[in-house]
Amino acid sequence: MTKDQLFAFAQHITPQKALSRAIGKIAECENSWVKNTFISQFVKKYQVDMSEAINSDELSYRNFNDFFTRAIRPELRPICEEDNSIACPADGAISQLGNIEHGTLFQAKGHHYSLTSLLGGDASLSNDFLGGTFATVYLSPKDYHRVHMPLTGKLTKMIHIPGKLFSVNKVTAEQIPNVFARNERTVCLFETEAGPMAVILVGAMIVASIETVWAGQVTPFNKNVVTWDYNELSNIEIKKGEEMGRFKLGSTAIVLFGKNAINWEESLQAETPTKMGMHFGTVTEKQ
Repeated sequence: MTKDQLFAFAQHITPQKALSRAIGKIAECENSWVKNTFISQFVKKYQVDMSEAINSDELSYRNFNDFFTRAIRPELRPICEEDNSIACPADGAISQLGNIEHGTLFQAKGHHYSLTSLLGGDASLSNDFLGGTFATVYLSPKDYHRVHMPLTGKLTKMIHIPGKLFSVNKVTAEQIPNVFARNERTVCLFETEAGPMAVILVGAMIVASIETVWAGQVTPFNKNVVTWDYNELSNIEIKKGEEMGRFKLGSTAIVLFGKNAINWEESLQAETPTKMGMHFGTVTEKQ
């Protein structure tokens, strides 16, 4: 068994949720010694650049979660303003991007996973994205962990889907099939100038919770799929570049668009570093 295979096997036998929730409790602790030790070690290990944060004093944060979801200086993440441009939703790196072919998305090393499964098993939802495009952005521990809107959009639906909590790093993606469609996740559906858009916040090992700006904490929730529908009376619209959600301990964001709706920036490929707000693609067809 290789080192990578052993790492994947260990995740299968680890009590994923118990471990993640326990870490979540520690991350909420406000005891000075606990949170300062946790934060200091994290900054040192992952070489976090605190100069980018609005509050650069790492030990002044109320707890580890406040530090981890720290706000960044807006001038360091300008939002692309070109006509029909799409903004990158998060700091991190491209895991994969491309076309949604035969109802599947490419994961890694020959692994594909089902669009319908990713969206919670509702085939009617996947119809909007068949033949469309996807981009998967992996947020590493050192990254800024708020997710922002690629385009201005009106929220139509949010779905919490329970699942596993495998790691979502490169090694895991190469070793464990269907990892993004197996992990706990929150699917956010919007209507935009490019037509339907989905932003999917995928949970992972040690992720304490996923939040959205309109609902607050969404995960951890309960064991059942829960769908929130939003209508004209809700009138939740979020502008391009504005925050739409965040991870308390990091993970992955997946963006979906429909057929012929957009083109990704040509320079993007697997493992390309990303910064929130950078030019990510272009709308090709008004809906």
